[in-house]
Amino acid sequence: MEGVAPKLVCFLLAILLGGLCVVPALGQQSLDVVEVPSQFNLDMKAAAQLRPQLTEQSVAAAGPYATGSRVFDRLVQHVTAPAWTGSPQNRSAHSKFAWELRIVEDNNLNAYSSPDGTVYVESGLARLAGPSTGLWAAILSHEIAHIVRRDWARRYLYQQRLESGGAGAIVLGDPGMPSASWKNSEQASADMGSFCRRMELEADLEGLMLMARTGYHPDFVPALHHLLHAQGVGARSASLYAMHPCWEERDRELSRAYVAASIEFEHLWPEWYASPGGNPPVVVFAEEPTVKKTGAKEWELQIPMRCQNLAGAVEVVLHAGSSDGTPPHPERLPDRPGSDADAHQLTGCTSPKTTVTFTLADTSARRKSGTQWTDVYVLDAWGSVLARADLPKLPH
Repeated sequence: MEGVAPKLVCFLLAILLGGLCVVPALGQQSLDVVEVPSQFNLDMKAAAQLRPQLTEQSVAAAGPYATGSRVFDRLVQHVTAPAWTGSPQNRSAHSKFAWELRIVEDNNLNAYSSPDGTVYVESGLARLAGPSTGLWAAILSHEIAHIVRRDWARRYLYQQRLESGGAGAIVLGDPGMPSASWKNSEQASADMGSFCRRMELEADLEGLMLMARTGYHPDFVPALHHLLHAQGVGARSASLYAMHPCWEERDRELSRAYVAASIEFEHLWPEWYASPGGNPPVVVFAEEPTVKKTGAKEWELQIPMRCQNLAGAVEVVLHAGSSDGTPPHPERLPDRPGSDADAHQLTGCTSPKTTVTFTLADTSARRKSGTQWTDVYVLDAWGSVLARADLPKLPH
């Protein structure tokens, strides 16, 4: 493409659409902060070339997505304010962004953004946020933070650093495919994964403070993360080479940030209900369940959990699914005639850490019947999923 190296355009498109696999060669690299030179504009040029293609694949955030549009405008107005942008140089840089929210009608649960200031939310995620201004703010603040921080340029420059230090390569597709640069690449691949995960967490941090100062309680961020985890979105466990942190890592790394951003929110919005996002949501942090044997054919399944903003009780459901199929991850557990196959418990979740215990008897007989315990869900009073926990391997 004229004006911009095709490699950079492909690089940016791969990042936006989630198809990037980085396979650099060996060479220890530090995770120093990558500064974007003031004259660097290749990311903006690449975004300009990709804009017609991305615009054709998306629609304006109107109609059923109007809530997202209103939240986006409010967040952007705060980001572009002099108090946020600081120096005249920063204000000049921010004025170059062509802020816009667009919806990709593909029913998927993802969001991404372009260096030019456009945020793309896939329609499945947009419907998941629905009328909740707080969930929309959690989605959009993270992407806006990526744009303001120029994370695509930082990632590109870091990749260039890896390549110059060890003749690495960017490969689109399956990392299991043969590649001349695959051998001796583990350390550099881990470095790239660490760098990208750090960028994601830093965008989370800045997004949390943006939400707090704009009037959306930071607890909507873990609420969104847990809702996506319940849908089966994202990595199930941590990996050295993953470009995004898993949900458990996000909760752990951001625990102090949630507190700091909540304090900021409460200072600016003492009457929570009157804030643009309203009262904070119920958030449930469900830890990994454990299983221990208590009898000849009896086991105990324990689920440690902690709740925030809860008035009343939540329902913990030990979900039974087909033993030869993939368990569903719905926003709501479906009502079905055989729902008594699930096990249910109510808890007020009032302690700093509450442990819910299920007694499991003769799990081998359940497997023979074609069903098995697949997931633990935590539901609110209306049956909506607040959290999901993956079960460990259960005994026969």
